[in-house]
Parts: sequence; structure tokens; C-alpha cells
Amino acid sequence: MGGPSCYACRVPRLSPFPGVRYAAPGGRLDDLVAPPYDVIDAADAARLASRSDHNAVLLESPADEPERDRYAVAAARWSGWRESGVLVDDPEPALYVYRMGYHDTAGRPRQTTGVLGALELSPPGDGQILPHEHTTPKDKADRLQMLRACRANLSPIWALSPAGGLSALCEPAGPPDARATDEDGTHHRLWRVTAPATVEAIGHLVASAPVIVADGHHRLEVALAYRDERRAAGAAPGSPADAVMAYVVELADEQLMVRPIHRLVSALPPGFDLLAALRGYFEVTALDGLAPDGPALAGAMAEAGALGLRSARGTFLLRPTTATDATAGADLDSSRLDVALAALPEHTLTFQHGAGTAMASVAAGQADAALLLRPATVDQIAATGRGGDRMPPKTTFFAPKARTGMVFRDIAG
Repeated sequence: MGGPSCYACRVPRLSPFPGVRYAAPGGRLDDLVAPPYDVIDAADAARLASRSDHNAVLLESPADEPERDRYAVAAARWSGWRESGVLVDDPEPALYVYRMGYHDTAGRPRQTTGVLGALELSPPGDGQILPHEHTTPKDKADRLQMLRACRANLSPIWALSPAGGLSALCEPAGPPDARATDEDGTHHRLWRVTAPATVEAIGHLVASAPVIVADGHHRLEVALAYRDERRAAGAAPGSPADAVMAYVVELADEQLMVRPIHRLVSALPPGFDLLAALRGYFEVTALDGLAPDGPALAGAMAEAGALGLRSARGTFLLRPTTATDATAGADLDSSRLDVALAALPEHTLTFQHGAGTAMASVAAGQADAALLLRPATVDQIAATGRGGDRMPPKTTFFAPKARTGMVFRDIAG
């Protein structure tokens, strides 16, 4: 695994940190954890908040109050929960093995096991942390204000390590220190790891190769911006703001489930023929008699090497033309679709990671069309990151999602 000299190189350093965790009886966090902020809406947030006055969603996605904005609300809760003992600091720095047990879309049992640690931030382009997807400015502004207010990593980025053997090093022993079962039936379990030999072995293995960001690009860019702010304000190198909480998982098919993020098109001009416009970029085939559900269409798309379309006119396969593939520049449905969408008149584009939900929006008249994509593969994600390129925003959806609230990281020092 290499000796200490590996840290003299520009390598991704993953270090233990003293976690801030819920002081819950038996480590049961079912009513306290929440999905990351970017996959929940207002209704989800309200439902989660109704489960406990201390649910993590009240930190990460709070509402404004009459005399203070949502950022001040989150900061007051963060400090108040720690002062009252709702949240407690672990007695010593640790890495945290985090395992998610779930069933995939075919009903097969699977597990994703990785390690939570403090991943040293590195400037874009230095090769330590490789992003694979573009981001949008609005989300970054919101997260930066939240980070300034709370001075804490509330949820981790998700990074992929190509270092073989990481999964084996993350094999936990004994009962977990915290556990939760979410609304989808996924089991989340967390173990503190403080044994020096294990901490050192994991750190050296992660440092042996650049890591690729799977999820949390906004959080990564915001963490970099905040680090630069703190340094400009006089913070010494090596302060907690120089790292970000990261969930590092081995880059292996058996550890990962990647789903596509679909596109909903609405507010097109009256009478505009979307299907005719798309024929300039795709070979369009009608799917008469196809059962109106996501799995049936996904199977047809995979077999034909095509995207899918559901509109009031029916269900169609969209097989990209040679010219569209060449213009897209990447073997990704999101890139191909961007070529066609750029030529449409003014419209509204929204994103939905569930095919069934996307098609239901069309049936309910909430969208003109659902454009369904095939998932990017693990190999495509790795190749994009290593090549220095980035996928269009909202290309990949890693499932299940690590829960906010399993452990937090204080960066106020």
C-alpha cells in the first residue's frame, strides 16, 4: 500500500475527524436522518420534519422565519442542538464505515460499503479530485450561504476510488454505532473506526490514486470557495475548512447503482410540433401497444440503443443519428439530448430521476413531454473524470443516497 512518502505527492488525503452525531438511544436514527437537500422538495421536507423536531432536514433545508432567514435558522439550530445534547461530539477523530443495504430495480439484494472521512480539498485541475459533471450557479450560492452560517459539513460528497481492495478494508466488525431504515426500506449503518492500523491502511489506499466525484459536485465547489474565503481571512493551512466530508466508495460495479435523470419539457409555444423537431436529431420509432410503465420502456430503450419519449401523442424511441452523436461529443444520452434541446424554441426544462413519475407528469398535463435517458455506466463516469471532461448537469443519479444525519463534521476551527 506504500509508505508515508506517498503523502509527499499530490494525492487525495483522507483523514479521520471527530464526528458530531445524534445522542439517540441505541443509535437508532430512523426519525432523525433525511435524504440530501438536492433530492427533496417542500412536501418531502415537511413530512420529514413531522417525524421529529430534530430531523436533519431542519438543519439542511430549513424554512425562513419572520425575523431571520433560513441560514440564520439553521445556524441557531446547529449550535442549539449541540448545547442541549441533541448532538454530541465523538471523543476522538475517526473514520466512519458506512454501509447501505438495499434491493436494486430487479429486486436483487445489494450493498454499498464505503468510508466517511475528511478529504483534503485540492484546486481544480491538480488531478487529486476529479469532477465528472457540470454544476449550476443557483445551487452553489445557496449551499455557500448555508456553509458560512453553520460552519459544518452537514452531508458528504460521494467520491469513487479506483484503488482495489478498499471494500475489503471497510468490512465492519461488531454491531453498528448508528443505524436507520429509510422510507424506501434501505438499511443505513455506521461504524466508528479508530484503530490506527486500519485508519492508516485506508488512508494510504485512498491516496494511491485520484478520486472521482460521483455525487455532490455543488458541495465540493462550495467547500473550495469557503476554504479560499477562510484563507483570505487569515486561517492557517490545515484548518478544518481545508477538507470536506466525503463518502469514499471503491469504483466497482458491485458497489454502485447508477440511475439516469430524465428531462421534462413544458411551456413550448402553442402548436409547436416537438416530435417533428426531434426528427432532425433522432430516428423516431413509435412503440404501439407498449405497456405504460417505466421498466417496459427502459427495456425497449436498452435493446434499441435509444432514448425514450412519452407525450400526448404516444410513446416513441429516439435513436440518435450519426450527426447527433458527432455533435454531442460524448457517448451519453444527456449530451445527445442537449444537442436537440438547444435548437428548440423557448421552453421550460425540469429534471426527474424516476421514469414513472416523469411519465405521470405528462399524463397529468404537467409537462408537454418526458424525455427518458439511459443510465451512464461506471466506466463512462470513470473515463469522463480521468479525461478531464464533464458531463452535462443532472446526468447521473447514484442510488441509494447516503443519509444526512448519520454523522456531521464541524469545520469551525
